[in-house]
Amino acid sequence: MAGRPSLDLRVAVLSDTHDRESFTCGVESLDRYFKTQAGQDIRRKANAVFVLSQDAEPDRVLGYYTLCAMAISQGEVPEAARKHVPRYPLVSCTLIGRLAVAKDQQGQRLGSILLADALQRAFESASTVGSSMVIVDALDEAAACFYAAHGFVRLPDSLRLVLPMRQAGVRAER
Repeated sequence: MAGRPSLDLRVAVLSDTHDRESFTCGVESLDRYFKTQAGQDIRRKANAVFVLSQDAEPDRVLGYYTLCAMAISQGEVPEAARKHVPRYPLVSCTLIGRLAVAKDQQGQRLGSILLADALQRAFESASTVGSSMVIVDALDEAAACFYAAHGFVRLPDSLRLVLPMRQAGVRAER
């Protein structure tokens, strides 16, 4: 059932108090990662994992996303985005590795809320760790369309999309 999300939402770093076992988004690889790998990734500093919940039920996970650093070659940057990134052989990026919304919460724009939070965090950290763009590897065509609707530019013949960090800051403020 589509509707407006309630205003008592919060995004926080995944902790042991969050109920990972009950979470399901309907995509087996995303569910499996969240239930079995996310905690290890946090401990190993491989990914930062953020969860969306309601103030009234802070342990119930409505959705999650991951962030980590990566680099892509200059040749992989779409022409439309090249004017916004330095001309180094490797371009530093922030990867939104996974983004998922609980199956019973889909259609309520929670994915957009998670994405806005991810872009804000990526933008804020870019001046500290150096990152010229945000990158996503969409799982399928529907996910690619979701990111494209939020300003990401698709790389030719792939499900990889990029957003220059300058534009990420503008999008995060909306």
